[in-house]
Amino acid sequence: MGLYGFDAFSPAEILAKVETVGVAKARLPLAPMLMLAVLAGAFVGLGALYYVVVRSDPSLGFATRQVLGGAVFSLGLLLVVVAGADLFTGNNLLVMARAAGKISTAELLRSWALVLVGNAIGAGGLAVLVFLSGHPAMNDGAVAAQYLQIASAKTTLPFASAFFSGVLCNALVCVALWMAFAGRSVVDKAVALIFPVSAFVAAGFEHSIANIYLLLLAMLIQAFDGGAAAGPSLSWFGIMSNMVPVMLGNLVGGSVFVGLVFHIIYRRTRPGE
Repeated sequence: MGLYGFDAFSPAEILAKVETVGVAKARLPLAPMLMLAVLAGAFVGLGALYYVVVRSDPSLGFATRQVLGGAVFSLGLLLVVVAGADLFTGNNLLVMARAAGKISTAELLRSWALVLVGNAIGAGGLAVLVFLSGHPAMNDGAVAAQYLQIASAKTTLPFASAFFSGVLCNALVCVALWMAFAGRSVVDKAVALIFPVSAFVAAGFEHSIANIYLLLLAMLIQAFDGGAAAGPSLSWFGIMSNMVPVMLGNLVGGSVFVGLVFHIIYRRTRPGE
């Protein structure tokens, strides 16, 4: 045990905690699992909202907008971790409980599928509420224009770029969550989360749940706000051309590059191994 306030759980202790939490998450009843997933989708959407406000200020330099935008985006994952919610990208770490034989493949896939559905409902529902609130009209419509600019860039990404950007994003997200498990206080968790999360945002990597919020709100702005609807037309095909590779990339980045790698490194030695 280190000095009070500076001690942290060891990687082996983090592994045990992640496995235990993974078992509990995978075996949640349907209703609480979906409700926690809806909350997580809305929480990440709030982080994305905060990010767009920063991005909409043309007086900021490129690096300032990217880094500051990434820092405020961290609100989303901080809400998920501290307030308690289930996020698809974070739940990719359930692969550690599966690799340890503590949950079945069916339980793993059930959790991923239901949490993804709940996240989409939460992020999409927040997009509708934000649109109805009039928030995109802020800064003389610059916020709405920024949503459209972001959506246009995302929906024109080549498949490979979107996939590998998703891999890198969720590798950083899951490393952030892994480090947050090391913390013993809210401050510990916040410090652990903010740097990896702000790094993936600043680098322009792709987060599937944040994209649901951003793309759906951009579609609403373009469909119902004629004054802000300049630029290429957004379509469901364009949205799916982003969402499919990004979700696949998030899955690989979180479950393989973090979950399975850390499981192999820190697993407990078993007889015969």
